[in-house]
This record gives sequence, C-alpha cells and structure tokens, in this order.
Amino acid sequence: QVQLVESGGGLVQPGGSLRLSCVVSGGIFRIYAMGWYRQAPGEQRELVAGISSSSFSSTSTTDYADSVKGRFTISRDNAKNTVWLQMNDLKPEDTALYYCNAGYYENSIYFPYDYWGQGTQVTVSS
Repeated sequence: QVQLVESGGGLVQPGGSLRLSCVVSGGIFRIYAMGWYRQAPGEQRELVAGISSSSFSSTSTTDYADSVKGRFTISRDNAKNTVWLQMNDLKPEDTALYYCNAGYYENSIYFPYDYWGQGTQVTVSS
C-alpha cells in the first residue's frame, strides 16, 4: 500500500515562501510521476505541479499550472523517496489545502493514481 505524508504548510504573508515535502512509502517511488494538487474551499482540486518518473532517464521533466509558473518549483529525490514543492512569492489566492499524489504521464498529461496524502494547509494572509 502506497502511503504519502505531506508536511511544511503554514501561515505566511504575501510575498513569502514555503517548502512543502511529501515522503512516499510502500511502493517503488522512482517509477511514479508525482504531482502536487491544491483545493481551496468551494473549489475543485487542481494540479499545480507535476514531475515525471526517472526510472529510465537521469533527469525528470516538470510542468506547472499557469497560475504558479515562475513562482513554484517541484523537485524529487529518489534516494529519499521525497518530492518537494518550493513556493515563492506567495499570494492570497494560493491559500488552499495542498495534496501530494503519485501518478503517471501519458501524452504529456498527468494522471493521478488513487494515492493521496492527508494534505497540508497553506494560508497566505497579512
């Protein structure tokens, strides 16, 4: 059973930074693409960043939602079974519950498996 545990959320002022972490256990981490989703109250869950698996190549590819491009960076370390989301220049509209997910890419589109963490709250407010 694949388990994901997020951490690193909190309250931050606009313009500030946070780094979210997600540790994965119970599976072969390197074969999964990984994604960070977020869900604000009353909104649908949305994919904000994805990173490909790196089983067959030395580097992973990444992609981002337009709303976070240039501000968020997703990265992974297969030796640590960990994926991170570095969030800079945070805005009030980034406030949401952030979830880590294991999935796969097909035709450059990220598809989630039903492997989710419990979420970590990010609140951007002055």
